[in-house]
Amino acid sequence: MARKILAPGTILAPLPAVMVSCGTTEKANVLTIAWTGIINTKPPMTYISVRPSRHSYDIIKESGEFVINLTTSKLVHETDFCGVRSGRDTDKPAKCRLHLEEASAVSAPVIAESPLSLECRVTEIKPLGTHDMFIAEIVAINVDERYIDSKGKINLQQAGLMAYSHGEYFSLGRKLGEFGYSVAKKAKNKSYNHSARNKRK
Repeated sequence: MARKILAPGTILAPLPAVMVSCGTTEKANVLTIAWTGIINTKPPMTYISVRPSRHSYDIIKESGEFVINLTTSKLVHETDFCGVRSGRDTDKPAKCRLHLEEASAVSAPVIAESPLSLECRVTEIKPLGTHDMFIAEIVAINVDERYIDSKGKINLQQAGLMAYSHGEYFSLGRKLGEFGYSVAKKAKNKSYNHSARNKRK
């Protein structure tokens, strides 16, 4: 099959479309970020890349704290609005009727409508060009109890998470597998085949 070579660009998909809250519960701002991800396990580290021109940039730089709030299909309108409007002239949480709650470890608030929020503390700021990367340690995880089962497992597949792909929002679909399932499946088949041979004997 023929392939075409394009100029370098930022086409990596899908990505999370998260709402990042900053400031304080009394004076908060929310911006939508797609340039985010996990960069380390121990300590748990994440990042967000923000244009210096964004209203939230100075708030996060000054406080050194922010919260990454995962978004769902039900929050798609709010997620988009917080990405295209500026907090300089719009009270975005109020306009979107988002409920802000105090976080457990940082000054930035948690968005109550989010199924899971990562409370983050900045450890480094890296200028990259159009964006500066805020590298941060995840100091607490705030989860809606509805998505935690009796064994303490987080079941976000029930939350209706959404993703961002090259300018468009998508609802995440059906589960295709889980980490390590390809190895587990082979092992299961071997066990099944061995039992079947014993029965035939």
